[in-house]
Amino acid sequence: MHKKLDAAFYRQDAVTVARLLLGKTLVRRLPDGRIARYPITETEAYVGEADKACHASRGRTARTEVMYHDGGTVYIYLIYGMYWMLNVVTSTPNDPQAVLIRGIEGHSGPGRAARALGIDKSLNGASLLTCLELWIEDAPEATRFTATPRIGIGYAGEPWVSKPWRFVLEER
Repeated sequence: MHKKLDAAFYRQDAVTVARLLLGKTLVRRLPDGRIARYPITETEAYVGEADKACHASRGRTARTEVMYHDGGTVYIYLIYGMYWMLNVVTSTPNDPQAVLIRGIEGHSGPGRAARALGIDKSLNGASLLTCLELWIEDAPEATRFTATPRIGIGYAGEPWVSKPWRFVLEER
């Protein structure tokens, strides 16, 4: 039986959720009605306004408003004018934390993962608790993973570039 993750799961801090999402099943209802299920293989945590690598580090803006919503909200943004990034908002309202989904089984890299899922801005702000097009299902906790510094955030400086907040599921 497939069980969606509940609100309590998402209301934890981003580092905890990023680690716990490894191995969970990302589910997407495709436009043709088919259901695609992919285990999550790589994540990155962003922990709010103090985190210089987090979009919320510049405060509340039109772009980051969704990060200030309750955990379990979907945050989508475009980079390089061509790649949609899928993020899961964590924590509680007004504590803007999020987890970037960097990889799903068979698709390494956040742009490739989002493309495989047919992700675009239309899902920005959706709730993973109630959305019928995108959700995450429970699976056994991943015990074999690697934690490394996040990728592509050199602009954030120390200590943010060295935080081991990127989590990669090891081969099963």
